[in-house]
Parts: sequence; structure tokens; C-alpha cells
Amino acid sequence: MMKKNRKKQSQSNFSKLSIFQPNKFKFKKKCPLSGKGAPKINYKNIRLLKKYVTENGKILPSRITSVSQKKQRELSTSIKRARNLGLI
Repeated sequence: MMKKNRKKQSQSNFSKLSIFQPNKFKFKKKCPLSGKGAPKINYKNIRLLKKYVTENGKILPSRITSVSQKKQRELSTSIKRARNLGLI
């Protein structure tokens, strides 16, 4: 019988990563507007809405703010309401 040469796999996947390899491990941030103690999305809450709007008045996309799709829709409607009422 032939013995197979097996290398010990004592290294974890993270220690094998190199600067030049593409990053296979992406860490997803949790939505800051869902969960315990999260602020309610409302068109009257101007301080919260200003965090998700640029200086030019554009709504920031969810890939930058890491907000879930459901909360992003609520954000955009409340920002548009606040614009119509002249709060922002």
C-alpha cells in the first residue's frame, strides 16, 4: 500500500489570504435601521433623514449605507415627503 502525502491544514482560511488574491470573504453589515433600539423612520425625523441624503440632496443608495431593501424604500418615501413639505 502507498501512503498518501497529506498536508496538515492547521492554517485557517483567513491566514491563507494574500493581498493580490480577490477577496472571497465579504462581511455583510447589519441594517442600522432594523433590530432592537433602532430609530423609527418618519418624515418628521429630519436629523435621521439628513444622514441618508448627500449635500446635493440626493438619496444615498443602500449599498453605501448598508440599509435593507425594505427600510430603504421607507427611507426614500419619507425623504420625498419631507422634501414636498419643505422640511429638508
